[in-house]
Amino acid sequence: MADRSAAGRGWRRGRAVELTQRSLGFAALGFLTLVPLLIVISAADPANGQGFAQWLGDGIGVSEPSTRNIEQLIALPDETLRTTTAFSLAALAVFGLSFGAAVQTTYEKIWGLPPARWWARWRHAVWLAALIGVLLVFATTAVWRRTPFGGVISVLFAVLFLWWSQRMLLCGRVDWTALLPGAVATTAGLLGLRVFSRLVFSPLIATNALAYGPIGTVLVIQSWLVGVGVVVYGGALAGRTIHDELPRVAAALKRRR
Repeated sequence: MADRSAAGRGWRRGRAVELTQRSLGFAALGFLTLVPLLIVISAADPANGQGFAQWLGDGIGVSEPSTRNIEQLIALPDETLRTTTAFSLAALAVFGLSFGAAVQTTYEKIWGLPPARWWARWRHAVWLAALIGVLLVFATTAVWRRTPFGGVISVLFAVLFLWWSQRMLLCGRVDWTALLPGAVATTAGLLGLRVFSRLVFSPLIATNALAYGPIGTVLVIQSWLVGVGVVVYGGALAGRTIHDELPRVAAALKRRR
């Protein structure tokens, strides 16, 4: 039993190191795909052209002055649409599918599953479209911030989306009940990251914007995306750990009775 516990701890430590490294790739692909795609899509509605910048500032949890620094990184709607080409959209789509594939590969490693068949790649497109749709709704709709229960609805929606994301990218090879702890843990981690961002990233954006200009804000956003990657992958790993350890804990409690 002691050997199994030590092996389990070693497995989790090895996975934690690997997931930290994969979080860097998550941040890079996320910055190359999600941010440009959402800017282009939200710019199609001139009235909400700045909605994504405001949502990003709210998601990071920064102050109003730091949010204005983020807005300066995003072109005005007419400029965005004028400089967008079919080739750039195609390139973003390719990077976006690579982003979905990277998340899928990490989920498979967490659950010890073999790589999915090549015909399951359509799941990457469906997941990416759903992710962009969800982020766009929250970015361009202020009702979530105006209603008293907007925060609760956002948390519940995040749990449902993360729960579905694992099921979709794992091709249904893991039961829904086993994936729920990971969705809850990831959502809790994102809430904690938001608190951390307000304390750390918000003043960093303000100081870096003064010292380095827009590139300073970009570096802070990139660091925040690394944190998001750690939380997303770490939450899934925590869910796997809870799923594996819960039967042992339940059996131990029964023996004590």
